Amino acid sequence: MNLEPTDQRVFTVQPRSPQGIVQWSYYILTFPFRFLYSTLLDIFRFAVQFLRVDPRRNVTDPVGDVTRFISLYNDKYGARHPVFYQGSYSQALNDAKQELKFLLVYLHGKDHQDSDGFCRNTLGNEDFIRFVDTSMLFWACDTNSPEGYRVSQALRENRYPFLALIVLRQSRMTVVARIEGPIEPGDLINRLEVLMSDNESSLVAARADREERNFNQSLRQQQDEAYLESLRVDQEKERKKREEKEQELRELERLKRMKEEHQNMLQERENRKDELRQEIPAEPDDSDPDAIRVVLKLPHGTRIERRFRKTESLKYLYYFTFCHEDCPDDFHIVTNFPRKTLPCEPTSENPEPISFEKFGLGKNEMLFVQDNEA
Repeated sequence: MNLEPTDQRVFTVQPRSPQGIVQWSYYILTFPFRFLYSTLLDIFRFAVQFLRVDPRRNVTDPVGDVTRFISLYNDKYGARHPVFYQGSYSQALNDAKQELKFLLVYLHGKDHQDSDGFCRNTLGNEDFIRFVDTSMLFWACDTNSPEGYRVSQALRENRYPFLALIVLRQSRMTVVARIEGPIEPGDLINRLEVLMSDNESSLVAARADREERNFNQSLRQQQDEAYLESLRVDQEKERKKREEKEQELRELERLKRMKEEHQNMLQERENRKDELRQEIPAEPDDSDPDAIRVVLKLPHGTRIERRFRKTESLKYLYYFTFCHEDCPDDFHIVTNFPRKTLPCEPTSENPEPISFEKFGLGKNEMLFVQDNEA
């Protein structure tokens, strides 16, 4: 707060002098009583303050002090007055600053002789009410309350009724004028209009500065949002690239694993073939009476043949076919006519297939190898 700027306007309104013989006679007759009353009241207040700490120095409920004053004011003077700000003095200052409005402060001295007339005639005037409600915020409080007393000490009023006009200037709430004494509503409106006109430029500058700050803030916010959106898009692209790269690596790893598994399978198959070749009995001579000549026609047309003994198991026929390089991995052997499948492949249920003789094969047989995956 700037309480005493160099260009602050101070208006002190003196009570009107008595007019005519009747008023002067009344003034002279009542002067001793008024003087005695004000003197004794001042002495009593001084004695009370000297003997005990002024309770008004302890501000505990500023909003309550204001609302109680408004309620008592309405009970005594009625509801015809400018809209009172229902909050603490600090809140009123803050709202006037935020809303870039003038703030008119009224400090009410309930024991002062001019307070009643000012409240009824000036604050209750319709033109003044309309002017204040449309132009500014209006805050008031009784100086006998802690909140009102605190504000009166801050504004350092000299007499009642007391008004202070406050406005934002150079980023500080500034008391641009003080009006003290019983002033008529017309004069008060005229003075306030002049004061507001003289200080309107500070509000215009503050509004322009605030609009510029808001524009810059909005521009920065838009730039930040654009940057964040661009950053999000870049991060999304980077994430997709990373996922695609990870997917490629996983695919390469899968292909590599499949290749290794295939190589291992081929190696195991070759190892298995080597083992089975060792199990196949030696081929009998053509002159052997138990010899059976078997010709096998492979799926792609190649023919292979070998002699077996008719007493040997059909599994050796399967081993011989399986070990041939042109034979498919999964196959079965069938006769031509009548078409029958040879049970030659050893299984866990039938580890030792029947012999050639028991299956009914003759001296020379033509058999066919069928690819199960074809």
